[in-house]
Amino acid sequence: MVITVKFFASVREAVGASSESLPVPEGVTTVGALREHLAARGEQWHQALGHPALRMAYNQVMCGADTAIADGAEVAFFPPVTGG
Repeated sequence: MVITVKFFASVREAVGASSESLPVPEGVTTVGALREHLAARGEQWHQALGHPALRMAYNQVMCGADTAIADGAEVAFFPPVTGG
């Protein structure tokens, strides 16, 4: 299974990429598991993806960690939006 992963704002800056095409390892079946898999790449990845308020989207729809992923999907990670 291959998916597209997109990174926005401070997450993009921390990991040094805006997107990547990623072959998903066997056993990584949800957005949360993907997040853990990516966070294990190293300290900068852990810091960028480890924040409890990190927002996630699956095929451009906000989602939770338990959302299943499928071949060809797009998963996006971005920090919570603040405003005023």
